[in-house]
Amino acid sequence: MTKILVIGANGSVGRHVVASLTEGGHEVRALVRNAAEAALPVGVEAVEGDLAAPESLAAGLSGGVQAVYLMWPGIPVQPRVVELIAEHAERVVYLSTDVPDLADDEPPVIFHQEIERLIRRSGLAWTFVRAIDFAGNVLGWAGQVREGLVRWPYGQARRSLIHERDIADVAVRALIEDGHEGAKYLVTGPESIAHADLARIIGEELGTEVRWAELAPETAREQLTAAWGNAAFVESRLRAWESFTREPERVTATVEQVLGRPARTFRSWVRDHAEDFR
Repeated sequence: MTKILVIGANGSVGRHVVASLTEGGHEVRALVRNAAEAALPVGVEAVEGDLAAPESLAAGLSGGVQAVYLMWPGIPVQPRVVELIAEHAERVVYLSTDVPDLADDEPPVIFHQEIERLIRRSGLAWTFVRAIDFAGNVLGWAGQVREGLVRWPYGQARRSLIHERDIADVAVRALIEDGHEGAKYLVTGPESIAHADLARIIGEELGTEVRWAELAPETAREQLTAAWGNAAFVESRLRAWESFTREPERVTATVEQVLGRPARTFRSWVRDHAEDFR
């Protein structure tokens, strides 16, 4: 069995990575900021550390850790983190996003590209799990779903949202099996579904009507900037959603190719999270 450090163990994907590895009999360490408050399965070792303070990872990486699952939150990139992983482990699986490869002399557009480039140069055996937007992002609609009306822009934008458990299952395969080295897995849901239909499906699975109200992009820009606090990110999202009204978000067969079964549907994700909407 492999000894694995999970960085991001309390995240929406990381908690499923921890659970699956534990069920598979692997020795799991979870990097957390506060071990006393960590909610982890029985048998998982909680080790305190912080990506913003790279040297704090040394304890978690010591003692025979062979593989690392890495999730990087939206904080400044610390190259030393990748260096430390390479000094201790043999393999890293990085939860990335749908980004093009970054050339050696090219400035990154998003931090995922910078981390990928650091990992590629590290000497580690690596796998990038490039996840399309998470189905969990629609939990931002929960308050509106309870009111029976979702107000959002671009109702005909077709999305291929992925269940976080599928992301975790692909990551776990890459952590414990050979043959995934150098892979850049773009993982998506099994179909693209329009925003307005996502809202309808949520209602159907909850047994209630959820209507759609088209929100003007200008209004959405103002509201989302106030809520998210990042005007550039809001603008990039609006551009992407508009483009998906013309060309649906990509759908890949990666989950099925890696796991030997189809990706979970959006309906199944709603069933798993029904109580979050009530």
